[in-house]
Amino acid sequence: MITHGNEIKLFAGNSNRPLAEAIARKLNTTLGEIEVGKFSDGETSIHIGETVRGRDLFIIQSTSYPVNDNLMELLIMIDAAKRASAGRVTAVVPYFGYARQDRKARSRDPITAKLVADLLMSAGADRVLTMDLHAAQIQGFFNIPVDNLLGGPTLYNYFANKFNTEKCDEDFIVVSPDIGSVNRARKVAERLNCQMAIIDKRRPRANVMEVMNIIGNVEGKKCLLVDDMIDTAGTIVQGAQALVEKGAKEIYACCTHAVLSGPAIERLKNSPILELVMLDTVHLPEEKRLPNIKILSTADIFAAAIENVYLDKPMSKIYD
Repeated sequence: MITHGNEIKLFAGNSNRPLAEAIARKLNTTLGEIEVGKFSDGETSIHIGETVRGRDLFIIQSTSYPVNDNLMELLIMIDAAKRASAGRVTAVVPYFGYARQDRKARSRDPITAKLVADLLMSAGADRVLTMDLHAAQIQGFFNIPVDNLLGGPTLYNYFANKFNTEKCDEDFIVVSPDIGSVNRARKVAERLNCQMAIIDKRRPRANVMEVMNIIGNVEGKKCLLVDDMIDTAGTIVQGAQALVEKGAKEIYACCTHAVLSGPAIERLKNSPILELVMLDTVHLPEEKRLPNIKILSTADIFAAAIENVYLDKPMSKIYD
């Protein structure tokens, strides 16, 4: 039985064309011909403009804002590919939307991350390639292989070069903005050879954060706040303000997924964060690009991962 074809094909929806094009350049190829639009009534329209029979397809699409439109584009592109007799279809989802709805926080709540996983499998995806899932257990929602790539190495390599952390700068400290990010921050602190602090917070309701206490000494130090995602920026900005009040000298922040919805940009404008470093899993329009925002590319990692999937090679060597 043939598991995949003899030629790689990359296709992309509308969510993050710049990243898709960068991945294609890294692989010395071009994006496949596909029309992704809408009918007059708002329904998603997809047409693949070239043969994909027996080919190994990689469909690149973040399910970021507008989430439902981008998700439908992805599902319909997968369905179109399978109906056109593609050999194997991998959904490359740099940012996996609905990942925060991974459990029942209250009675009668949905588990939407599981629903999205079911939809991707029903559409015909043979594999999913993503980065820094908000909840790692989402991999278990799928009955197909899921490769959850790491954005951390790109981020901590940037700050390692920026602050020369090989010398164990005692004035530099990594800070977790909440308890949920402790493991992520600890890994960064270990790689940067520095100490770690934790912001203990209480969240009275969704997207509202109240800082309670800071575990660790940040006085007179350069602080790096580490999170997987910044949405409305309430957590990161209030955390930065709390660090300033505790005597921190400089505040930096980084994240994999810069959702930056609602009041996020206004909050970041007025925050004490000197530099916010993010990856390009979510396309950031020009009007949201503040002077203190730096975007690092994930094209290298995704290109290497796509090549490894295509050649059936292990993922572990990507970060070497």
